[in-house]
Amino acid sequence: MKYVLVTGGVVSGLGKGVTASSIGVLLKACGLRVTSIKIDPYLNTDAGTMSPFEHGEVFVLDDGGEVDLDLGNYERFLDIKLTRDNNITTGKIYQSVIDKERRGDYLGKTVQVVPHITDEIQEWIEHVAMNPVDGTEEPADVCVIELGGTIGDIESTSFIEALGQFSYRVGPGNFCLVHVSLVPVLNVVGEQKTKPTQHSVRGLRGLGLLPDILACRSTQPLEEHVKVKLAQFCHVPIPNIINLHDVMNIWHIPLLLRDQKAHEAILKVLDLQCVGNVPREPKLAEWTDRASKCDKLKTPVRIAMVGKYTGLSDSYLSVLKALLHASVALNRKLVVDWVPSCDLEDSTAEESPDAYEKAWKSLKGADGVLVPGGFGDRGVQGKILAAKYARENNVPYLGICLGMQIAVIEFARSIMKLNGANSTEFDPTTKTPCVIFMPEGSKTHMGATMRLGSRRTYFQGNKCKSAKLYGNASYVDERHRHRYEVNPDMVPEFEKAGLSFVGRDESGKRMEIIELPTHRFFVGAQFHPEFKSRPGKPSPLFLGLIAAASGQLDHLLQRPCGVFSPTGRCSCFSNGTQNLKVYKNGHVIKPLKGLVNGHYPATGNGAIPI
Repeated sequence: MKYVLVTGGVVSGLGKGVTASSIGVLLKACGLRVTSIKIDPYLNTDAGTMSPFEHGEVFVLDDGGEVDLDLGNYERFLDIKLTRDNNITTGKIYQSVIDKERRGDYLGKTVQVVPHITDEIQEWIEHVAMNPVDGTEEPADVCVIELGGTIGDIESTSFIEALGQFSYRVGPGNFCLVHVSLVPVLNVVGEQKTKPTQHSVRGLRGLGLLPDILACRSTQPLEEHVKVKLAQFCHVPIPNIINLHDVMNIWHIPLLLRDQKAHEAILKVLDLQCVGNVPREPKLAEWTDRASKCDKLKTPVRIAMVGKYTGLSDSYLSVLKALLHASVALNRKLVVDWVPSCDLEDSTAEESPDAYEKAWKSLKGADGVLVPGGFGDRGVQGKILAAKYARENNVPYLGICLGMQIAVIEFARSIMKLNGANSTEFDPTTKTPCVIFMPEGSKTHMGATMRLGSRRTYFQGNKCKSAKLYGNASYVDERHRHRYEVNPDMVPEFEKAGLSFVGRDESGKRMEIIELPTHRFFVGAQFHPEFKSRPGKPSPLFLGLIAAASGQLDHLLQRPCGVFSPTGRCSCFSNGTQNLKVYKNGHVIKPLKGLVNGHYPATGNGAIPI
């Protein structure tokens, strides 16, 4: 097993997660199997109880792990499935060591940071790195490890010590350290400054870690004399100094690395330069096309994002990425209008008329409305008003988790005239509980007590839009994170009034997907489809929203399998013997031949020309 460690210096927020993901993409494009580990030095055992305002979104994995958002970057970039063990925290390490001590595993020895904590970290890394993540039974060739925070943080001291020991333990040729640092430009001076990086590298070396590669973040490309200076003072060869300057979209980062021969530098350190006698070269044609296409899109599609964490975009990172994936697939330039849900409420009209007017102007000017998940009652009335506006004005709507629940509440109040309808989350004494606490949940413990991870949803027939978007599948596996659900006792009343519950769990009592059949596109999902969206494989429900918002939904639903992909991947085919028929208005206009392993040639406007 080979290891690439990505550390950061000077300031946080430099993009270590994207850098680590991009290194993984580059190595994977060279023909290597890649897995990833994120180390978070905080004491929480996981990210489940952390505020999105402070830490960004909580990303959910198939196994129910509530983890750092960077694992979402790894999964999206590398198209892999990670587990909760791929996110290491100080809390997990100490909990594991204490459990061992209580069992007597240390045979009466004094338990200390060195060697017990540091050994636990190393053993955890070695064990997790061997777990297959790409759908095969084969372990990875390379494990990319990202150390959260910045060099010098007190919290990461034990991890730095462990990783220093680990680099010696695995030996030369098996460990490569990439240090991400900042090269700022002071407005007064106007030149790129190397001192912050010099000090950061000096601190890193003082802790026993020697950087093999410097990844320098800057607004503009590094000047050559700056690279020379960094090489001289940081003891890193000039070819191993990589510049990650600002780009139009993050899909360009793997291409920046490739163009600067970062793969050659990393593979040389890891002694993986050749397959036989043939040098490894990254194959990134599809990635290049996608990045270029994203830059050239001009026709906008406006989506109003109505939530309560709109002050920090990382709070909805996966939702934003899923919207982007779908928009690029459908040749639209994504424009997100952030609408704080509180600003839509009547109280804001009195307290801050300008904010109220701005929020409603954004909502009414959007091509589609998305209400993401969330917790707590703040801003809920604003979300209900957004759902009401979308329903009454035939505006495409997608509600995720809480967004589905508030759509149900709004329908009960407006259509069924149940004025007191509510969720017991917001009004425990409501006489019309449309949304109730799940029986298996816990009201006393917060961490990992929700319905979490991948669960199966069965479609109730294949005529609904959702089933068609999922390729006329009979069921789908998506990731969940919720404590409340639609009250199953009220479902017959809702369906009688016109609200369809088109997706349910295996028992048929837990509602997973709602639709309004008479609406252009009004869909709510109890699960979080954004977590499984990928750049080359957009989430079907997000595709549906963008397609409806841009006038392409009818064409999308007419496709033979209901699946649209800019790469030409069609889930209907598993081998090269079938031919694809191209449809227009429900009629075959020509066959498309030449499939190989389920692929067919992509065209300028998508997989199937219309």
